[in-house]
Amino acid sequence: MHRNFSFVILTFIVIMSINAQQQSKQTLPYYNIPEAPENFTAGAVAARTIDALGFRYYWATEGLRSQDLAYKPNKEGRSTGETVDHIYGLSKMILKTTTLKVDEDKNTELTFEQKRKRTLENFKKASDILKNATNLKEHELVFNKNFKLPFWNAINGPITDAIWHSGQIVVMRRTSGNPMPKGVNVLLGTKK
Repeated sequence: MHRNFSFVILTFIVIMSINAQQQSKQTLPYYNIPEAPENFTAGAVAARTIDALGFRYYWATEGLRSQDLAYKPNKEGRSTGETVDHIYGLSKMILKTTTLKVDEDKNTELTFEQKRKRTLENFKKASDILKNATNLKEHELVFNKNFKLPFWNAINGPITDAIWHSGQIVVMRRTSGNPMPKGVNVLLGTKK
């Protein structure tokens, strides 16, 4: 009787632990792509592009190990970890086109998980703002008060650059022996 009770308690703890891990993963944005807006507006299309980026980045970086982050295809190339850092910087640049305010962390050393979380949150914040945008001319890519570029440059600059680099992470993690999780469907924006 005592063994059965202990087995039930242990099983309950294991199930709760697995459930907690699944919930914590889903608290980050982009486990799935959010529902599409009903109307096709410039802001909605820009937001959806960032949502697609967020989904790809989420799954490109999900489950990366320290050896994956250290992987470097050659002496001249970036490591996977350096690529994650670069995408984090791009996410701040993308967010800056929507708010002009970005949390700066120049003197803070972030872990991979912290960078990943902030990158995904930056994508989500930018997307949420753009979904309601009526005039993308208001969303300039601002480097300083004397150097600003129109939103067009955000599309062909940091947004598509981050998509490009997310694909590089997928290739590098496969090469380092840790392929992307199975069941990711980029067409539907879901994970089975």
